Amino acid sequence: MRQLLATLLLGASFAAHAQSPAIDRIEPPFWWAGMHNQQLQLMVHGERIADLEPALSYPGVRIAQVTRVPNRNYLFIDLVVSEDARPGSFDIALKGAGRTASYTYRLLAREPGSRTRQGFSSKDAIYQVMPDRFANGDPANDSVAGLADKLDRKNGGGRHGGDIAGMIRQLDYVAGLGFTQLWPTPLVENAMPAYSYHGYAATDHYRIDPRYGSNEDFVRLSREAKQRGIGLIQDVVLSHIGSHHWWMKDLPTPDWVNYGGKFVPTAHHRTAVQDPYAAKEDADNFTRGWFVESMPDLNQSNPLVANYLIQNNIWWIEYAGLSGLRIDTFGYSDSAFLSEYTKRVMAEYPNLNLVGEEWSTKVPVVARWQRGKANFDGYTASTPSLMDFPVAEAMRGALAGKDGHNVFNEVYETLSLDYLYPEPGNLVLFAGNHDLARLYSVVGEDLDKVKMDLVFTMTMPRIPQFYSGDEILKTSATKERNDASYRTDFPGGWAGDRIDAFSGKGLTPRQREAQDFVRKLVNWRKGQPVIHHGKMMHYGPRDNTYVWFRYDDSRKVLVALNNNPKEMVLGVERFREMLHGVASGTDVLTGKVFDLRSELRLPARAAVILELKGAP
Repeated sequence: MRQLLATLLLGASFAAHAQSPAIDRIEPPFWWAGMHNQQLQLMVHGERIADLEPALSYPGVRIAQVTRVPNRNYLFIDLVVSEDARPGSFDIALKGAGRTASYTYRLLAREPGSRTRQGFSSKDAIYQVMPDRFANGDPANDSVAGLADKLDRKNGGGRHGGDIAGMIRQLDYVAGLGFTQLWPTPLVENAMPAYSYHGYAATDHYRIDPRYGSNEDFVRLSREAKQRGIGLIQDVVLSHIGSHHWWMKDLPTPDWVNYGGKFVPTAHHRTAVQDPYAAKEDADNFTRGWFVESMPDLNQSNPLVANYLIQNNIWWIEYAGLSGLRIDTFGYSDSAFLSEYTKRVMAEYPNLNLVGEEWSTKVPVVARWQRGKANFDGYTASTPSLMDFPVAEAMRGALAGKDGHNVFNEVYETLSLDYLYPEPGNLVLFAGNHDLARLYSVVGEDLDKVKMDLVFTMTMPRIPQFYSGDEILKTSATKERNDASYRTDFPGGWAGDRIDAFSGKGLTPRQREAQDFVRKLVNWRKGQPVIHHGKMMHYGPRDNTYVWFRYDDSRKVLVALNNNPKEMVLGVERFREMLHGVASGTDVLTGKVFDLRSELRLPARAAVILELKGAP
């Protein structure tokens, strides 16, 4: 009921300032009583609004400071919302230069337990979707008046019509597969002339893109997901915006966007921010350079920009009841800003989880950003989780290559560097995502290899993440980057689709086998504390086989991969540290019982997960 009230109040707030000719918008549009941080900064935009002086009268709320910037169309009002402030509304009156304006601001009541909400963790499994390509639940919003990028399903870079209503409709499917977290790529407004479907070029930070639905629909997605035991992770972009963002027509300050609004591309030297020999120019260019001309890079060293972004992310967490954030292009942001950003978000929600995307295969580069890391230069952040690109890419490479003597060795050695992470078990490991060639294509359309990677991902001491469509063996280009081929429509998500992967209609026997495999594997993992929190011991790969154990005080699980075209027989004496007193194990995937008294017989091209009998 409170979330419904919040959405109604959002509409009321927008209506209030829409009726006032002097105020175009105030952001955040409303806030909450009882937040941990009592400071709140309002960005007020309107014609020469800086000529006016703000005033308010409400118990527990006061104006601490007013900041004016070179652009007189902006006013920044710093409020203190004390712990005594109660939910309610008050008028912010602005007067001066013979003009008056007012805005009715609202403090809402927080949901019970909001501050202590539990974020996603190693007990979860994440299902990632690209909403525009997943399911179209409301064809009426496929094209929207005033937004140039219209529906064009024949265009790989066009809008295809998937939306929030489609995701809500398929939540039972996601839950049935066993997943407990949903990660959609960004849903905020991208009013760009083209390529707006991906969502990484925001044009309004406080508005869901109407081609996906409304802010209220996003709240409903979160609520409906929770009813099915699924948390919602929001994908956010801190480093850049879209060139058609409303700011770009009227920048608050000359330095709001890096390089004074001039396109200067980043050279992507990501190690420069932690290289003891790096030139300052390279480090600056990495964090200040633009991805492309259509994505201006934000100057997060400007405290007004920084504060805006931090408050915006907290606003969405509170408003939509999120279980965490996935932070795009993490390392491209200003390092000092990232330290402050992660500190403030985690201070507001101590049990939340944030996962940063640092796209590097080098463990030290990724490890730098995790909380608790003692870096050589003293840098600290409060980021609980990072995307585990080093291990993910090592496994994809192992299975993609031609059979050699020891294809899993790179995986083994990469995992051996876990000591560089303060919390390796909090990393997010994946077999695929929206930026990578489809797993099935990468491994030469070999279903057995797909199964190996999925078993690996789901049994490592990590938080596993899965990319929608891999369960039905979607294919893609592999030779060069081709985003459109990784992001094709999910069959069954559109009326009239001949194939419906949600129900299984029209799938090939091989696709059904893959989908059933994912469903069995993820649902099994869902009830396995030994996989969620247990320790790990692995043995050096030999002859294209790789064996590891997950164990705790009460259970042991043996996992093994055999990437050979023939059965492999391994002597168990080598594994005596883990197999002492164990007579047999039952494969959770097939039900087959393995006699482990003298040998471990691994079927050709197979992954096995054995629940061991006789384990202490």
